[in-house]
Amino acid sequence: MPQPDEIINKEISRINHHLPRVRKSLVKLLNEDTPKVQLRDGSFHYFKKRELEYLKSLLEDWELEKLYLPIVLEITTTWHGYFRVRGEIEVKVIEKILGIYDILEEKREVTLPRYLLPKIRRTLPTTTTYAFIME
Repeated sequence: MPQPDEIINKEISRINHHLPRVRKSLVKLLNEDTPKVQLRDGSFHYFKKRELEYLKSLLEDWELEKLYLPIVLEITTTWHGYFRVRGEIEVKVIEKILGIYDILEEKREVTLPRYLLPKIRRTLPTTTTYAFIME
């Protein structure tokens, strides 16, 4: 008989089928006629060009190759009411959108309250996605 943790992990894996198999850099997506990534379930997720251009406007040229999309907003079972973003460039983008970016701080990870998710998703509907994580 499966253990409760095994059942939960299997269910979380099932609900994360919308995640990309491989994320692509912003530079690569900007150069595609139809910017898209293949998802774990075999379907495709398409990015809006104007959203990619907006992201480009937020970053330095050298950062464009380092930003991989979609940006993953991690929802975890351990932090009720919070979500996490990982990656130096990803954190910079999210903090710029929220108006809390500080050029003097170099963060690789940030934990933010969930009430900020709607603002992020309204601004970046095709270049962000949720991942559900059990820790």
